Amino acid sequence: MAAAGKSVPRHIAIIMDGNGRWAKGRGLPRIKGHEEGARAARECVEGCAELKVDFLTLYAFSAENWQRPKAEVFALMKLLEKFLKEKTPELIEKNVRLQAIGRLTDLPDSCQEQLHRSIEATAGNTGVTLVLALSYGGRLEIIDGIKSLLHAIEVGHIDKGMIDVEMFSKHLYTRYYPDPDLLIRTSGEMRLSNFLLWQTSYTEMYVTPKLWPDFTRKDLAAAVEEYGRRQRRYGKSE
Repeated sequence: MAAAGKSVPRHIAIIMDGNGRWAKGRGLPRIKGHEEGARAARECVEGCAELKVDFLTLYAFSAENWQRPKAEVFALMKLLEKFLKEKTPELIEKNVRLQAIGRLTDLPDSCQEQLHRSIEATAGNTGVTLVLALSYGGRLEIIDGIKSLLHAIEVGHIDKGMIDVEMFSKHLYTRYYPDPDLLIRTSGEMRLSNFLLWQTSYTEMYVTPKLWPDFTRKDLAAAVEEYGRRQRRYGKSE
């Protein structure tokens, strides 16, 4: 897959929506939709590597997803753990570095342990950085950022007069990554769903009606091509 359009985004973020609807439309259990969604995620990672995208952030499990039926949440955690365990050797082979953001301590212990093992195993890789947003919520991240700032002021590391946009960004989960250039949302929904609220202030959005399990490298290329046709002005005049 060759890069299309005028430019390739450095950082792509994706709201992977539609797994449940995909399964329901085929008379399958919801977990089958999530399993197919994991396959689509793998293809998207490979597509980003081919396009020379530096960062790919996937909205894998939101803080609100804990409210789903316990059986579905349990199955999702097991699927995540299995995915990490089975795909880590492949990530190493393909030079993909794994990272994660969110309230990771909310995850089951075995899932946390596998996540940390996978992150450590891929730490030396220099290709695309895959960031999994797990137990993640944009509003929670901002609240945690405020708490981090207050603590830094209390211990004397910074003065409140030093707080600006750049300073606050350094106290967010995403402090080690650039803001997304392109946000892709599948299933046709036109909302952010509490994803990277601070970071997407000037991100280009691309919405496709395709459900996530049907999203392919060709769809990724189409989104990047559309991105390349846009002019990013960041609020400035033409």
